[in-house]
Amino acid sequence: MVARRPIALAAGIALLIEAVGVVAVHAVLTEVLGNQRMSLAGLDPDAMIAGTWAMGGLLGAFLALCGVLLLVLCFRDRSPGRTVRIVLISCAITHGVLGALAVGLMGWAAFAFMMAMLGLLVASLVLYAPETVAPGAGGATA
Repeated sequence: MVARRPIALAAGIALLIEAVGVVAVHAVLTEVLGNQRMSLAGLDPDAMIAGTWAMGGLLGAFLALCGVLLLVLCFRDRSPGRTVRIVLISCAITHGVLGALAVGLMGWAAFAFMMAMLGLLVASLVLYAPETVAPGAGGATA
């Protein structure tokens, strides 16, 4: 397949950029939370700030991990292992769910971006599908 390396490269770079963007958005959110100093349903504002930093850091690290895995996949140009496929599938599911939420919260442009990322992830997974051997085509002969 000729197209699978550029798709994996584009998806990996886009995920790394998205990871930086997610951390930056969470940094802005913590700044807003820190300036307001308001409680939400009795929660401590400092706990909300810490939770926002933690969520931004974890989501950014997860997206960066997926981006690096896709870049490694691109440069090796062979099917990923089971663990890598599970991580990339969970990243695709995350983009699908966040895309569905983004359309109501941020508009159609955010939805289109999330669906484009979902498409790149799914295309990478499908194009790097494990090789399957047809029954009776190989193996030991008796």
